[in-house]
Amino acid sequence: MIRVTRLDGTPMLVNVDQITWVEFTPDSVISLANGEKLLVRDDADAIVRRVHEYKRALLAPAPRERRSDAQPLRVVE
Repeated sequence: MIRVTRLDGTPMLVNVDQITWVEFTPDSVISLANGEKLLVRDDADAIVRRVHEYKRALLAPAPRERRSDAQPLRVVE
């Protein structure tokens, strides 16, 4: 989900998987798969950037933690 701001200043979260397109008008219009349209203050380019960042974060490998007490792997025959 990404955070956007409605025209009245209310923040809201939008499910990026439901976005079908974003219109570049003076106020950005986000069209959803269910036919609903959201008028938001956010610049359309910023919305697209947030969607890309969100999807990139989903696909990024999880950071590996190193434990000081971890034993190295050994081959067992």
